[in-house]
Amino acid sequence: MPKKIYTGEVVSDKMKKTVVVAVTRITQHSLYKKTVKKVVKFKAHDEEDKCKAGDMVRIIEARPISKDKRWKVMEIVNRGQS
Repeated sequence: MPKKIYTGEVVSDKMKKTVVVAVTRITQHSLYKKTVKKVVKFKAHDEEDKCKAGDMVRIIEARPISKDKRWKVMEIVNRGQS
C-alpha cells in the first residue's frame, strides 16, 4: 500500500525539528448537502528546521518517530508571507 501524502500549511514551528501542519479538506455534508471545511492538524518531523509558520508543505506518512509524530516533511511547496 502506498504511503499517504498531504499538502497543508505550517501553523506552528516552535518545537525543535517538529512542525504542526494543518491539512484542510472540503467535503459535502451527507444529509444537508452543505459544503463543509474540515481541518486536521498533524505533527511532522522537520529534520533541518527549515519550515516556518505560514509555509505550504507536503508531508508523507512515516514510521512512528515519537508519541504524536507519524509524518515527515517531504518538501516546502512555497514560502509564507513573512
